[in-house]
Amino acid sequence: MSTSEILLVAGMALVTFLVRYPVLALVSRITLPQVMLDGMKFIPPAVLAAIIAPAMFMPDGALDLHPSNAYLVAGIAAGLIAWRARNLLTTIVLGMTIFLFWRWLW
Repeated sequence: MSTSEILLVAGMALVTFLVRYPVLALVSRITLPQVMLDGMKFIPPAVLAAIIAPAMFMPDGALDLHPSNAYLVAGIAAGLIAWRARNLLTTIVLGMTIFLFWRWLW
């Protein structure tokens, strides 16, 4: 790893820390309303959906709802598996298996 790459990673870490720390320091000193705490539980699934949905529906940059879209098929299957099994490892293993099988099939 070159010096410029190390500096780049260190700079990104510093910026991330400087953006997040003041908010965390402020929130730790005040009591948040229960409504806000309840609402914050939805942040991780919302961020995950915002990351995954474009990759599932637009793997090549354009909307693709065709059955040959392995990302969409595996994503729907993984959602159903997660809903039914409620086990993260099972969902990941079966979802990836379906994805790889579907790509091989089409």
